[in-house]
Amino acid sequence: MASSGRKKTDGKSQITDNRRARFDYHIEEVFEAGIMLVGTEVKALREGKANIAESYVSFEGDALTLINANFPIFAPASQFNHEPTRPRKLLLNKREIEKLSNAINRKGRTIVPLKLYFNKRGLVKLEIAISTGKKIHDKRETAKNRDWKRDQSRLMRERG
Repeated sequence: MASSGRKKTDGKSQITDNRRARFDYHIEEVFEAGIMLVGTEVKALREGKANIAESYVSFEGDALTLINANFPIFAPASQFNHEPTRPRKLLLNKREIEKLSNAINRKGRTIVPLKLYFNKRGLVKLEIAISTGKKIHDKRETAKNRDWKRDQSRLMRERG
């Protein structure tokens, strides 16, 4: 599993990460959701190819849907392949869905996908979060802190 270029943390085998989300949003509360997938999508994910950077989560009726996530075509499947950017239903229990619904009804809140991974049992899971958008000055502060930490670790390496 780990030989296909995925990181293993806490028994989870990470497929992809939405690093831009942590830069653009203040993360408030994190949830783990299952995803309804077809076989060729899972096989493409096992190859470690997916992109959730441009995706977002929205309500369609009473269900949450992952929109614009790119799970590339699985070449050996030929004519039985899936559509790469089709909407995918997220699987959460009713209490979690209700909590997410109430949260995004408040001003300025949204649901963003953070991480896509295989759990210990080999099931595909998506980490989503309730978040608020950062202002420009917040983003500058985040970049400044990141640069300082990088410089700080470089200085510590140089000095021993």
